[in-house]
Amino acid sequence: MFERHSDFLRDGGTGMRNFVARKLSYGAALQDSDHARLDELMRHWKAMPAKSDIISQGDDPEYVHAILDGISCRYKILPDGRRSIMDLLIPGDFCDMNIAILGRMDHSIGTLTPCRVAFISRSEIEDLLLDFPRIARAMWWATLVDEAILREWLVNMGQRRSDRQMAHLLCELYLRYAAIGWPDKFALALTQEQLADTLGITVVHAQRVIAALRQDGLIELRDRQITIPDIARLMEFSEFNPDYLHLPPES
Repeated sequence: MFERHSDFLRDGGTGMRNFVARKLSYGAALQDSDHARLDELMRHWKAMPAKSDIISQGDDPEYVHAILDGISCRYKILPDGRRSIMDLLIPGDFCDMNIAILGRMDHSIGTLTPCRVAFISRSEIEDLLLDFPRIARAMWWATLVDEAILREWLVNMGQRRSDRQMAHLLCELYLRYAAIGWPDKFALALTQEQLADTLGITVVHAQRVIAALRQDGLIELRDRQITIPDIARLMEFSEFNPDYLHLPPES
């Protein structure tokens, strides 16, 4: 389902904003030296096509990865071949910041859309945590927020109707993109199969849910992208409370 991609790392500017620094700034008051170091770390990146593995289950992690552009996911493949997506990673997200402590991947991380992925060595991360205490604090903040998102996903899948599950996920992604200062209007380019694997429902069920949300005017579907005409209305429908994202109200 995912292919291994082994192009050489590129060394150069990404030509885009440092969304990693923007996200981490919510966890600590980063200074110019912190931003400069983060910019340096994001210079080694790889362009990866959709449906390719950044790192696979069972691999020994050589690098820590950060998403610069596109959408990737944590996933596992069940014995019968079905895929379960356990997390969606957008620009600004670290994929596996602490995995070196465990030594081996217990899940895979793959791209859902074409991505640009930064590759940061273990030694660079260790030096970062020792020499840049504000970044270290921000990275721990990001780890705690990841855990909060996982808890909310468990509630979402276990207790909400599938239409509210879908709406809740869309609200979360909308706010996560807004928080990093994404320059374009929110438009989610995930397929119905990818959304179904994320919510733990069938593709047919996902199609019906999307059609119902669209019919009710809660979402729009154009050029295979989902947009949200009224985020406040979608939040009310999904009973969305953004507290678990731990963002300041002004964001």
